[in-house]
Amino acid sequence: MEFSVADVHEAIAASRPDEICLVFRDRRLTWADVTDRTRRLANHLAGHGLGVHTEREMLAGHESGQSHLAIYLHNGNEYLESMLGALKARVAPVNVNYRYGAEELRYLLTDSRAEAIVVHSRFAPTLAEILPELPRVRVILQVPDESAHPLLPGAAWYDDALAAASGARPATATSPDDLYILYTGGTTGLPKGVLWRNGDANVECFGGSRAAALDEIVAEAAGGLKALLAPPLMHGAGHWMSFRTWNAGGTVYVQSAPDRFDPHAVWDLVESERLNFLLIVGDAFARPLLDELDRRHYDLSSLTVLLSGGAPLSASLKEDLLRHLPTLMIVDGLGSSEAGGQVSHVSAGSAASTGTFPASPGNHVLAAALDRELAAGDDELGWLAKSGRLALGYLGDEAKSRQTYPVIGGIRYAVPGDRARLRADGAIELHGRDAATINSGGEKIFAEEVEAAIKAHAGVYDCVVAGRPSPRWGDEVVAVVEMRRGHERTDEAVLAGALLAAAERHISRYKLPKAFVFVDQIVRSPSGKADYRWAKQVAEDAISEGRSV
Repeated sequence: MEFSVADVHEAIAASRPDEICLVFRDRRLTWADVTDRTRRLANHLAGHGLGVHTEREMLAGHESGQSHLAIYLHNGNEYLESMLGALKARVAPVNVNYRYGAEELRYLLTDSRAEAIVVHSRFAPTLAEILPELPRVRVILQVPDESAHPLLPGAAWYDDALAAASGARPATATSPDDLYILYTGGTTGLPKGVLWRNGDANVECFGGSRAAALDEIVAEAAGGLKALLAPPLMHGAGHWMSFRTWNAGGTVYVQSAPDRFDPHAVWDLVESERLNFLLIVGDAFARPLLDELDRRHYDLSSLTVLLSGGAPLSASLKEDLLRHLPTLMIVDGLGSSEAGGQVSHVSAGSAASTGTFPASPGNHVLAAALDRELAAGDDELGWLAKSGRLALGYLGDEAKSRQTYPVIGGIRYAVPGDRARLRADGAIELHGRDAATINSGGEKIFAEEVEAAIKAHAGVYDCVVAGRPSPRWGDEVVAVVEMRRGHERTDEAVLAGALLAAAERHISRYKLPKAFVFVDQIVRSPSGKADYRWAKQVAEDAISEGRSV
């Protein structure tokens, strides 16, 4: 047997109603509180006719038979309530990138076929611009915030809607076939909605139990996990670890400054609440956290695990974190919207490395032609793949779904786009996303590999590598670099030479950047992922502006 996310949460909640489930600012919601609020939201949605209209067995993998709720929010208790409440109503939750302008937002809400939206007031003006072009939308719940924007026409205040709805368990039974929809970030192309059966997502994304009985699942949810999730909840890593924490019977903490990354707020919350788990996304989060530790002392003795997911965490930064927190265990988690969690690597004590992962069941490296599975020690650079419980496909895109989920030898795989090699010792050597690959002089160069080599220089604060057109090379590798404070940029040619010399110790000469562009600040997504479209534009603009060295 398998169970829906909603049924699992209800069962765990019944076993610990008075324990703390979710903390945001001064709101300390018990499991009973969260159960009541999410039931009320579910009943409000159902009362507007939202839910399932076609059951899963009647549909292809790229199709949905449910209403969809777009979650257009900053972090807060309302975000996770909206996800869980939607699932209790058999409505599919959809994450929305709150940085989108009106045109991008129109695309996503149209592509996702949203019929309902939960929106923070600060985003109401952007939503108002495009509402006349969204005929499907018939329910809007608005969450007040510091912006004090008035209620949108036809909308209801979120808490008022909950107060008016029934707190009884929704009449319609949920199903593990019901959808959880995760939109990709769109940093290398248009965002795509990945469709997951929530029963599969509960295991592969949310770390849920594989037990065959609810009482066994409840028994395994021993509690004790107190997790702070630093990334925006609009990012998949935030969803995954939130529900993973709840599946363990633990408490989810949301930092008090949801509109920005505040390293002091993070460490202060870890210290004051004695948290034992912290989720970040790569170097973009680790560097300011380390800077804060250099400025101020915190008692972080409770923190035992730091998980980085969604972007690489450099070995040098792992070493810095372990110097500050020698008892910390640092976990690199590699996963994707299309495949769920895949492989992980643990650094502890004085040992820190990055870029390689021990192989685990269900993970494979497929040949570049996608016609066979590679054996350990095969020199071919192939594709990282996963088998087993996988997403169903991309919403409304049958062709792309077939491409990402090929069937080889009767086995269905997910191939999200990471290039990898399976070494003779069984370790998976990750090279980076194919979408961020630069074809230069007939060679494929992986941006992430070059970035890691440049970041090894002590003066580099952040770096994103992109390609730009070149009459000689076809495309040339350009490093967009943000230096640490105190490192001189007066002679950028000399500085570029020093970075080249440092990088050459880690990668082959043909992979080295042909040019550097120094910037005051690297632009990344709120989730910490590299924005390669931005970097490519900066690299191209630097030619006409005379800023390349």
